Amino acid sequence: MNHTRQLPDRRSVRGRSGAATVAPPPAPVRERRRPVSRQWAAWAFLAPVALYLVLFYAYPLYRNIDLSLRHYTVRSFVQGDAPFTGLENYRTVFDDPAFAPALLHTVVFTAVCLVLQYAIGLALAVFFNQHFRLSASLRALFLVPWLLPLIVSASTWSWMLNSDSGIVNAALHTLGIGPVHWLTSPSWSLTSVIIANIWIGVPFNLVVLYSGLQSIPQSLYEAAALDGASAWQRFWRITFPLLRPVSAITLLLGLVYTLKVFDIIWIMTKGGPADSSTTFATWSYQLGFGNLVPAFGPGAAVGNLLVVAALVFGLVYVRAQRKQALS
Repeated sequence: MNHTRQLPDRRSVRGRSGAATVAPPPAPVRERRRPVSRQWAAWAFLAPVALYLVLFYAYPLYRNIDLSLRHYTVRSFVQGDAPFTGLENYRTVFDDPAFAPALLHTVVFTAVCLVLQYAIGLALAVFFNQHFRLSASLRALFLVPWLLPLIVSASTWSWMLNSDSGIVNAALHTLGIGPVHWLTSPSWSLTSVIIANIWIGVPFNLVVLYSGLQSIPQSLYEAAALDGASAWQRFWRITFPLLRPVSAITLLLGLVYTLKVFDIIWIMTKGGPADSSTTFATWSYQLGFGNLVPAFGPGAAVGNLLVVAALVFGLVYVRAQRKQALS
């Protein structure tokens, strides 16, 4: 009976002298695993961010949704025994006579501010991209409205637009124009807060769009100039198309910020007079905290409508970016 033994795989290799030698079998390749200490280190770095998101984003959003689905009073808000009412608070908001004017004011306020902030910011970014003397100093001065606290900016505009002692009406008086009741007239209150918000938001658009202009190669402009393209043609054919990714994120962030503007409107007009400058942001505050009998549920429902609007526009932006990447 023959007993065979399986020998390890050895390959013959010729050395420098030409003699055949037997090479040792290759060592087995072992899969390298990440050390456990590194895994714990990765989780340790992620833990503060995750904790921050849960405490300051996820939990407040959950509480706001819960508020909008229950009938909360001051007592039940403290004790936490509010009955579940489903979508009743949303139905109350939609049936409220103030819903349509607040929706209209929110749309007008957001659209006008967004368009003018972007247009003025883009014009200033193109202007400062010429790199003339004092360009850096002037850009720094334009950042002042963005750096000031909102309460300071809103209070300053309230003083400037004061009907009796405001500097704007004083300037109009020198031109022979009568006083305008900027903050106390239903016809002008929304315009007043729009002007103030545009002034505050232009520096942000200027900074982001100016950074985008710096990434455009100057060789493209030089080639277009050699081909005889005018300044407008260079802007429309080169600058504007190449700024589309930066413009998209600028408009999205501006939209989210403008939807939730509360400080400026509340300090300047408190949503009045006669709710002529009330938006969803100020209306939500009035429902929840501006009355003797607070309506926490409807106030939270209005706030959730703002969250949904911002989320919808965010999803539209993400989908547009995916289509652009695939194309």
